Amino acid sequence: MKALAIREDNVADQVSFYHLAAFGVLLPFHFFYSQLVIISFAVHTLIHLRKERLRLLWSRQVLVQVSVFFIGLLSVLYSIDKPEGLSISGRQSAILFMPVLLMLNPLDLRKHGMRLLRIFALFIPVVILYLYIDAFRTILYFKLPLSSILSTAFINHNFSLPIGLHATYLAMYAAFSLFILLTALLQEADRGAKLLYGCCMLVLFAGILQLTSRAVFAAVLVILPASLFFFWSAGKKRLPLLIVFFLVAGGSLFIINRVGSYKLRYISELKNDLTQSAINNEILEPRAKRWELAWDLVRQSPFTGYGNGSEKTMMKEAYFRNRLYISYLEEFNVHSQYLSFLFREGVIGLLLFLYVLYYGFAAAIRGRNYLFFSFMALIAIVAVAENILDVNKGVFFYAFFLAFFLMAENADKCYPGNHPGNDYV
Repeated sequence: MKALAIREDNVADQVSFYHLAAFGVLLPFHFFYSQLVIISFAVHTLIHLRKERLRLLWSRQVLVQVSVFFIGLLSVLYSIDKPEGLSISGRQSAILFMPVLLMLNPLDLRKHGMRLLRIFALFIPVVILYLYIDAFRTILYFKLPLSSILSTAFINHNFSLPIGLHATYLAMYAAFSLFILLTALLQEADRGAKLLYGCCMLVLFAGILQLTSRAVFAAVLVILPASLFFFWSAGKKRLPLLIVFFLVAGGSLFIINRVGSYKLRYISELKNDLTQSAINNEILEPRAKRWELAWDLVRQSPFTGYGNGSEKTMMKEAYFRNRLYISYLEEFNVHSQYLSFLFREGVIGLLLFLYVLYYGFAAAIRGRNYLFFSFMALIAIVAVAENILDVNKGVFFYAFFLAFFLMAENADKCYPGNHPGNDYV
């Protein structure tokens, strides 16, 4: 654990480091705590602000990120529900202030990045263990069989309910932590640390299965093989990684097929969600039907969309007309970030978001940065089925780590005069 602390830097940089570490640790909990840390970090950054860093705000990596926020804010002007549009823009303001604060703060993220990532990745298994303990405590209190942990009463949102976090977002944190610890495991020489990372990875994978987020699970199966490309040229063997991937993929698919609640969630409900009409009574209003209704509206205003804040109001009307009463009462959004950009900001907004994804992927591949690549792939895949930029926990995760990686990958420009160590990969 001593390796996760910093002592060689000045006091201001140490305070910045522990602010960011606290942000990562508190991310799974109520957003009030994350906001409190960011406010404190902002005050600390402004107190120690150097005038020469203000010029860096015009750098490409900052402008690319904040453009997504400004296009959404601009679209509020023609929204039919401006109060809702301003509310969404308020939640998305992290897309603006995260890269600005990280650029203004002189803490070298290439030098200390891996330490910060490990702190985040080692805390998420603690959260998942707490949820398992809480679940088993409930099972024992009501004298249920231990096998109840695999029932629908203890998976998905029911599993993450004790900390009040949407299952998909906790699954995203767990998946990203899994990729971080995979990297740390391959870098580590100490056997004790390797054992710790291995145990944490098992907990994380169990948590991902328990949270039953199909989008995140698919992302894990897509991103893990990418480790072969990123790590092989670094002197690692392909065969052990290939064996690990097939064991993880084969073992998880076997478990899903054998456990009824998993099979229902991962396979049966997926089939329902992707059909235009439900094939059983478990899902009366499949996601594909909501996508179809949203697409019909998008085609009527493809270039500018309907403005930030219009999605909920207009989709509710479409749900009611087409007798999707559950979706109407729950006020569901379109459940796709790509389609949501088309709906709100039109083709311009979607192309801008796609460019941000391209920019991140290009930087990750150019720097052969597996963790950056895994983060971008996780965002790109989950965004197919979720509006990740509508919820504070999704916005914070996206905005912080995108800015984090872009600053670290451009350390020579973002931290002129510093001499990055070899801590960041």
